[in-house]
Amino acid sequence: MTFLHIAIFIPIIWAIIVKSLERFIHRLHIGWYVLPVPVFLFIYFLTYIPIIKGGDVHYSAMHLMHHFMMDFNLYIDGLSLLFALLITGIGSLVVLYSIGYLSQKEQLSHFYIYLLMFMTAMLGVVLSDNLLMLYLFWELTSISSFLLISFWNNRARSLYGAHKSMIITVFGGVMMLGGFIIIGNIAGTFNIHEIIPQFELIQSTPSIWIAIILILLGAFTKSAQFPFYIWLPDAMEAPTPVSAYLHSATMVKAGIYLVARLTPIFSFHDLWIYSVSFVGLITLVWASFNAVKQDDLKGVLAFSTVSQLGMIMSILGLAAFGYNHGYNDAVFQVATVGAIFHLINHATFKGSLFMIVGIVDHETHTRSLKKLGGLMTLMPITTGIATVTALSMAGVPPFNGFLSKEMFIKVMYMAMDAPNNGFNNFGIIFPILAIIGSIFTFIYSIMFVIKTFGGKLNKDDIPQVPHEAPWLMLASPLILAVLVVFFGLFPNVLSETIIEPARNAMLHQSIEEHVHISMFHGVNKALISTIVIFIIGSILFYFLKSWIHLYDKHPEKLTLNYYYDRLLDFSSLIARKITQSYMTGFTRTYLVYLFSFLSGLTLFALVMKDIQYSLPKLGQITIVEITITLIIVISTTMIIIAKSRLFSIIMLSCVGYSMALFFVFFRAPDLALTQLAIETITTALFLICFYHLPKLSRHEEQRRFKIGNFIVAISVGLSVIAIGLLSLGNKTFDSISQYYIDNVYKLGAGENMVNVILVDFRGFDTLFETVVLAITGIGIYILVKLRLSKGGRRNEKTR
Repeated sequence: MTFLHIAIFIPIIWAIIVKSLERFIHRLHIGWYVLPVPVFLFIYFLTYIPIIKGGDVHYSAMHLMHHFMMDFNLYIDGLSLLFALLITGIGSLVVLYSIGYLSQKEQLSHFYIYLLMFMTAMLGVVLSDNLLMLYLFWELTSISSFLLISFWNNRARSLYGAHKSMIITVFGGVMMLGGFIIIGNIAGTFNIHEIIPQFELIQSTPSIWIAIILILLGAFTKSAQFPFYIWLPDAMEAPTPVSAYLHSATMVKAGIYLVARLTPIFSFHDLWIYSVSFVGLITLVWASFNAVKQDDLKGVLAFSTVSQLGMIMSILGLAAFGYNHGYNDAVFQVATVGAIFHLINHATFKGSLFMIVGIVDHETHTRSLKKLGGLMTLMPITTGIATVTALSMAGVPPFNGFLSKEMFIKVMYMAMDAPNNGFNNFGIIFPILAIIGSIFTFIYSIMFVIKTFGGKLNKDDIPQVPHEAPWLMLASPLILAVLVVFFGLFPNVLSETIIEPARNAMLHQSIEEHVHISMFHGVNKALISTIVIFIIGSILFYFLKSWIHLYDKHPEKLTLNYYYDRLLDFSSLIARKITQSYMTGFTRTYLVYLFSFLSGLTLFALVMKDIQYSLPKLGQITIVEITITLIIVISTTMIIIAKSRLFSIIMLSCVGYSMALFFVFFRAPDLALTQLAIETITTALFLICFYHLPKLSRHEEQRRFKIGNFIVAISVGLSVIAIGLLSLGNKTFDSISQYYIDNVYKLGAGENMVNVILVDFRGFDTLFETVVLAITGIGIYILVKLRLSKGGRRNEKTR
């Protein structure tokens, strides 16, 4: 294990420490104790830039379950380093912001534990080289995000949003795992850097399209692509720091990372190219269109995030298209640079905007655009930050969003004009959808600023007259806004350090061509389209009141949320009916299931398998053994017909002590002593427990009921006899006893063979048996705590 392995788990280790020290640090906001973790990790990952910039990669291997090809191997190249810096950098700002946002009356220790758990999960996703480990961390992000979204678990909408997020993203994760297994079986490894060189083998596999669909389901659900985006708007019920962290810069970009990472493997397949491109564009248009009708500020940003993710996804689809035509293809160059650059830009302006929404909500106690307005005079700094970041989101120069938006439109035209693009006459769809999506992006960006900060202050509508937020809350969005301006004016500061290594990582090899980003490229299609977007967007925003009512024409029955809710209700109803059909609440029913399964399985094995029915040579049966057997039979019969629990316990102990006698006559004194000890303790415990139980209630059962019990009992008895005899008569393997005799002292350094077997050779078995006993004890304790009240049932059910 290297320090890189430890670095991934530092957040979750620190969360445990903070929780342990919570009682001693209540005077200061817990966030101050958490903040050093992401800051330290951010600085730590910055130290990798010189290595990655020079064209090298860092690889740390650690065998975990090597036999199952599941190793904890970590891989740092330009792509994983970019995401690691986003996770820790934005994480630092979010923790700083949360100190001012969250009151100390909240359950802060829980919040930061969930947040740090999520940070570990995300670092694991982007740094894991092994697909199976990536999947484990992938699901950990779903679990930790569920906990964060439902942080205010007294709100029904928070729980609804958390469940929705969990159901959709876990569904996608399971599908993705299926795709990983297919790829692993084809390549003979789950290590990504070993799979990529085998793309020709993967390409020649006819069924590879199944793996592509499954993996894309995982990516699309995580990155909220159409039609799986519906969980993201409902996830906005989470505290604002969570929205700023998970839903702008990290979790929703896990799917983007996956698509970028696997592009060298699947870019040969048209299914991958068209799915990623068109699903991304459809998501862009649909989400930006719906963002305009939102009344909640967070709702606007939620649909905006979906839209921006769709935009990045569509660029990655065209990057795969360019990759398929050769990595020197201009489409690939512009697309990869555009996707990577917009990934950074989106994290800066969207993270800041989410924090601004939190400030507005914190100061006014509302996020409704119908109530807000006129905050500019009371909150000038907040207004300035919001204006800069919103204009960047709209693609207005000189901010960083303009540069990446220009690349986006440019690559759409390049894909349309590319020779042998395979789109035939449909290539024009790319720029058309890009322009439509950008127009609505411009509208909701302007709407966000004007409706919140422009116009007159509606003091009667807002619950609280606001004032400028404290600097502790303004610091993080202000830093991000400064980055928005800085990256817009000096974009090439990222070219050699971040963007080029990330581009080379997507290519899986280094190329010499340098990245240079400039503000003006002359008058071209992209610039003309941008001007058209500004003009049409401004006109539509000016006349917004005259056409906003068109959204009301969209009936609820045609929304995806409607069908999600109906499907959930229907599946719950069916599941409840099926469960109620066999979960009767009676112990006897569950025993019948277990015994019937045992009997059926035994019968199936006897009929279907080629088993030799030769019986072993049995020893001579003595009168003593017959006598003990009769005692066992008589005792068992008395248990069945007994009307007193005390008598039943005595008869049961007779069965146990008789078994001990068998061991004595079979010359196994250690087993006899063990059996006697267990039987004595069991009898004593039964007597103590049954003393506190209500009186035994019996009533006559129907003949049909008794016949059913009789059949089950006979079946189980015959099954056990058959298994025992066949086990004796069919020796598949040699006895292991000689191995123990030869190695007990040599390997276990013990002279007592039984002890060495239990403690050394079967140590894990013994450990897990102990765990089972512990779990049983906890269950019994819970049952005791849930016992019936004094007015409850006095007699037990015997059915």
